[in-house]
Amino acid sequence: METILLPDVGDFQEVEIVEMLVIEGDTVKVDDPLLTLETEKAAMDLPSPVAGTIETLFVDKGSKVSEGDKICKISVTALEKQPIKKQQKGHVKEKDTIQPSVEPEPLPEVQTEAPPKQQVVIQKSFAGIHASPSVRKLAREWGVDLTLIKGKGMQQRVLVEDVKDHVKSILSSEPTSQQVGLPAVPKVDHSSFGDIEMVPLSRIKKISGSRLQASWLNIPHVTQHDEVDINAIEQMRLEMKDEAKKQGIRLTLLSFVIKAVTQVLQEFPDFNASVSENQEDLVYKKYYNIGFAANTPQGLLVPVVKDADRKSVLTIAQELGELSAIAREGKIKLEEMQGGTFTVSSLGGFGGTGFTPIINAPEVAILGISKAKVKPVHIKGQFLPRLILPLSLSYDHRVADGVAGIQFTSLLKSLLEDPDTLMGKSESKND
Repeated sequence: METILLPDVGDFQEVEIVEMLVIEGDTVKVDDPLLTLETEKAAMDLPSPVAGTIETLFVDKGSKVSEGDKICKISVTALEKQPIKKQQKGHVKEKDTIQPSVEPEPLPEVQTEAPPKQQVVIQKSFAGIHASPSVRKLAREWGVDLTLIKGKGMQQRVLVEDVKDHVKSILSSEPTSQQVGLPAVPKVDHSSFGDIEMVPLSRIKKISGSRLQASWLNIPHVTQHDEVDINAIEQMRLEMKDEAKKQGIRLTLLSFVIKAVTQVLQEFPDFNASVSENQEDLVYKKYYNIGFAANTPQGLLVPVVKDADRKSVLTIAQELGELSAIAREGKIKLEEMQGGTFTVSSLGGFGGTGFTPIINAPEVAILGISKAKVKPVHIKGQFLPRLILPLSLSYDHRVADGVAGIQFTSLLKSLLEDPDTLMGKSESKND
């Protein structure tokens, strides 16, 4: 009899079961899906690590589960039992082997009262914290932020006793009379003014909304606007369009923008960095993974084109099409939306003359693209019609000042206005 536990779910404290794929009494083979999990922005199946019969289910559709929670018990078929490889710590993938685990020891009873209502606990990711699954579960149940606790175990590992001591110190401290957090929004009875309809926000919008709010509040945003004459690069795109179509690739302007952005980031590494957790250092990344905002029926998702600096414009265009398609279908994997170093948000297909994109933390910058329009431009004594693309660069003012922002957009502008230089620089590194 094997007890299947939920493995490490990476940066996510809690995931939801959106569909049960088996019932008690079902027979499963190795890698047969047991259920479908939904994290912040992706859904994935949880495969069975062993073959056998489902004896007991500990969860149901709609259950919220965390790392180490019991999923089910399986009566293993002896002849078909597969050797279990040790699972590396990381994010759950669609076909990762999930190894059965021994049930964690029960937590000791703690005689304590719930934290006072005045205490506001900010839940953070526990990624990077040395603590066992049972300690993490205890912290989540009590609303304790493990990042605030200095562990007394080996290599500062957080122990159960450390969590108890932390809660006791909160209970013994004087409650504060000041309210922590944002001022409350006035409550309004909208129905008193006319008919209304209540429609729940999608799960993605609820989660991404809180993250966007946190980014807006914690990062001092500055937005730099500029315009680019894209006549030459649009002509190049049209010349390459037929060849791309033969390969089943939809070649868009965004592909050229991403290629140009990766070259600019190499000249201005501050925009490809992140502020460290201690707020005292910059983390410079030697890789260039460019996220792009994808509009889906479920809400806004940000797939990532990995190692964009090493890929040709056609390869980038192909990945943009593939990632956008699976994002709209709700089949995108978690790892396909992680590891971004810079984001591009394109609203060119919808319109607008400019906007202020919100930085996708922990990144420090994001580029917004609006709709290109034909404008009269004074060139050599006469006004000529030119196709002009508006750019909006939002960046973290702690990392870059206004001069750096202008230098970034100016170099980006020069590359997009000179596609021969842009393509020449990239050819030697293209895959």
